[in-house]
Amino acid sequence: MSLFLEVVPVGEAVEVARSIASEVGTEEVGLKDALHRVLAGDVTATGDLPGFDRSVVDGYAVTAGDTTGASEALPAMLTLRGRIEMGRAPPGTVESGFCWYIPTGGVLPPGADAVAMVEYSEVLEDEVLIHRAVAPGENVLGHDEDFPEGAVVLPAGRRLNPQDLGVLASAGVTRVPVKKIPVVGIISTGNEVVPADAPLAPGRVRDANSYLCAGFAREHGCEAKRYGIVKDDPALLRPILTRAVEECDLVLISGGSSKDVRDMSAAMIGELGEVLVHGIALSPGKPTIIGHVGKTPVIGLPGHPGSAYIVLTTIVAPLLALAAGAPVPERRVRVRLAANIPSAKGREDHVRVRIENGEAVPVFGKSGLLNTLVRSDGVVVVPASREGFEEGDEVEVVLW
Repeated sequence: MSLFLEVVPVGEAVEVARSIASEVGTEEVGLKDALHRVLAGDVTATGDLPGFDRSVVDGYAVTAGDTTGASEALPAMLTLRGRIEMGRAPPGTVESGFCWYIPTGGVLPPGADAVAMVEYSEVLEDEVLIHRAVAPGENVLGHDEDFPEGAVVLPAGRRLNPQDLGVLASAGVTRVPVKKIPVVGIISTGNEVVPADAPLAPGRVRDANSYLCAGFAREHGCEAKRYGIVKDDPALLRPILTRAVEECDLVLISGGSSKDVRDMSAAMIGELGEVLVHGIALSPGKPTIIGHVGKTPVIGLPGHPGSAYIVLTTIVAPLLALAAGAPVPERRVRVRLAANIPSAKGREDHVRVRIENGEAVPVFGKSGLLNTLVRSDGVVVVPASREGFEEGDEVEVVLW
């Protein structure tokens, strides 16, 4: 078991966490239940889409060659054969010198290879004057132009959004293979921790981290399962952790990760399984634990919510991405820094900032302050190789 203060670089810690990500398996769900689920396999078109040549405008189905040279001064004159109805096969074909009226989405009749828009056409009894020439294929969607049969409509690993559901329905796909939803167990520890609805006595703090962790898990496509608050007693933690690793795909233990003699998370993980990392060159978040019990990863988070959230975004997010089958896309912006950010070389600092007037303004505060989480828009990551950034430097902000 690693000893605390034998810290490892952030990149190494991330790779260790990724290496123990658990496989959650797959299942098949109906399209109505597939929103935000992650595809476990490619979905291919079972036939050509849209399946027929159709018009993308209201106009007249024509042979393009009949409109060659057409202009306002010298329009092409075609005989109108009739009207194509929506949802029905064309009642006839298009021969040279003739045309059919066709609505947007209507089936292009045999013989036609283009559609002249109504805006550039004029009807005189049974004749249509075309004032602008059209090229072959103009204003027409080919029968396999959207997706030819056998083409990948959506790839494995894609988190399904509302647009995807519409495309799948259009392709006739009503059931899809998806990754099972990972279950994240959350255990809060500490004699000082009380429920969020409890009155505060001196020395007590409310259980913020279980809500923070649960929200983070759900935001990353996982189910959150909370196991309550455990006092600083190994005899109490042991059965809770044993149950959690059996029921969950990942367990987060909030608190109990520092080097205080009373803190027990690392010892209990080591007793039931293996501690791989206990200490990361990360500020805030140095006392983080990475381990596993059986095949279930267990991450020990710092008790302070600000530090815990940095560890969630830095260490836990990549692990959840592998378990869930797809990452939640990061949002990043590059802006100028409004003030100096000092840092100690040898550790990776995640400094909270807010975006103001197109600049990143550092949100400094003591480690115990909660307000920096809600006053900030994201973090600037200072690499371990640097001793900070200076005012005016262009920096990348990872947005919350």
